[in-house]
Amino acid sequence: MDAVSHLLRLARVTAGLDRRCLLGGSTRMNVARRRHLQAQFHVLLEGECLMQVGTTVLTMKSGDLVLIPGGAPHRVITPGDGTPRTTTERAGDSFITTNSEGGGPAVVDLFCGHYTFDPGAGAVLFRSLPDPVHVSFGDAPETDKVLRMLSTLMRDEAQRDDAGTSAILSALSTVLLAMVLRTSRRSATAEALWTAASDPRIAKAIESVLDDPGADWSIERLARAAAMSRATFLRHFTQDTGMTVGAFVARARVMAAAELLGASDATVATIAGQVGYQSESAFSRAFRSEVGTTPARFRRDQRLQTRTTASTSDALGA
Repeated sequence: MDAVSHLLRLARVTAGLDRRCLLGGSTRMNVARRRHLQAQFHVLLEGECLMQVGTTVLTMKSGDLVLIPGGAPHRVITPGDGTPRTTTERAGDSFITTNSEGGGPAVVDLFCGHYTFDPGAGAVLFRSLPDPVHVSFGDAPETDKVLRMLSTLMRDEAQRDDAGTSAILSALSTVLLAMVLRTSRRSATAEALWTAASDPRIAKAIESVLDDPGADWSIERLARAAAMSRATFLRHFTQDTGMTVGAFVARARVMAAAELLGASDATVATIAGQVGYQSESAFSRAFRSEVGTTPARFRRDQRLQTRTTASTSDALGA
């Protein structure tokens, strides 16, 4: 399985479209922080605007997508010299339509949504990404064509806003995330996106570790698989991913372990061995470093969450 598909499966990502923004000039739209285990995204179908995330200001053009993995509050600013305007909202069956206060012609067509992910592999994946991520799909003919098709589908479905619209827009939003994770085209100042290694030899090494995280992935073995010398492999890996080989292998193992902790009754020691650790203590340290809690507590919390969700579903169905 390719790396992006593997990661999305481990992360258990679900998507939702929150609003379509048809904003006029001189508009300021403030977007609140998302809740825990959610990331925000914005895809600009037409026009140009600024996206301010903390002290970072991004210029978005048609075909751009901004992903905010940490879900931080931010602001959308449309061009114009008039008095800054706020926004108005109109709720639909599947999403909110946002317009500029006072009306007038729209200068941007912006879709805004969120991704929800699990507290194990999903949290590790999104925490490992630059924040924010800014991708310009319109810069490459092959991705621009796909985005235009998606844009047409999203617009048509948004106009329809009928039975199944939420499910369709959710699926299309997940497609957008997959495109982001595999896109290596970034601005010169952007951080490396390790999921989109541009060197096929490095990409192959990443896929190999994700497919079998418990194997003995020494630097020498990975370098041989990539048909590189040890020094060349280390240099290219860091350039392409922004991290060391050791950090990546540990991350891949923890993500696989999180899935096993939730899906099996195997002991923590057994799972540690399955993902390549010789000792339970070393595994626990690595897991806590990536996830923020011990494997045992993570498993307890997951099971408690599952029971709570099941009880809520039973109560609603009674």
